[in-house]
Amino acid sequence: MSCRDDAVADCLMPSLQGLAGELGDAGGFAAAHERFTRWVRDRPDLLEQLRADLRALSPRQAAVLAAGSREVTTHFAWRLRYEKAEPFSVWLHEYKPRRDWLPGYANTVHNHRYDFSTAMLTGGYWHEWFDVELDSSGEFVRAATSAGSRMLLPGMVCAVAADRFHRIPRVKDGTATFLIKSRPVKTWSLSFDPDTRVSRRHVPVEVRVCDLAERL
Repeated sequence: MSCRDDAVADCLMPSLQGLAGELGDAGGFAAAHERFTRWVRDRPDLLEQLRADLRALSPRQAAVLAAGSREVTTHFAWRLRYEKAEPFSVWLHEYKPRRDWLPGYANTVHNHRYDFSTAMLTGGYWHEWFDVELDSSGEFVRAATSAGSRMLLPGMVCAVAADRFHRIPRVKDGTATFLIKSRPVKTWSLSFDPDTRVSRRHVPVEVRVCDLAERL
């Protein structure tokens, strides 16, 4: 299989072309989550479809997939589909065994710059969400109070808006999730460590680069 440079996303993961079409005119995150949920539940063989697409990757396609992906403290985030004209990117999160997690952003109570909807493929994790008190600037968290929790198991789908604070304290070995992420709706995100009560603001490099020269 070979890909044209202008059709890499379609060629990388053929099983996701229909999903991209479903999300393209959703008209907002709530509607996109509903469509994503329906699309996932209509495909009980989704995991096998993804495996087939991954096994069919050429070396060049595998390099493209790796270049758009990253490792974080708790998991490997594989970017399966990204097109500038599409409102959502598609990802596979391969969680590390809990013993291999490192302290960091994902272990804290945190939010994101984007809205996302995630479907559990294998394994499972305990998901907690929180109500937070921000300082007057809105840039730091003063306190976080538990607002609920549940175990996410294969077949379950969960929506997390950018203003929702959450964390994943426990995960089963072999956990993998399939998710869609919106374009960023914030320029930065926040994290809060309940043990140390330290709050941090996280600004990604793609935002910081705009004024890099002025900071040197």
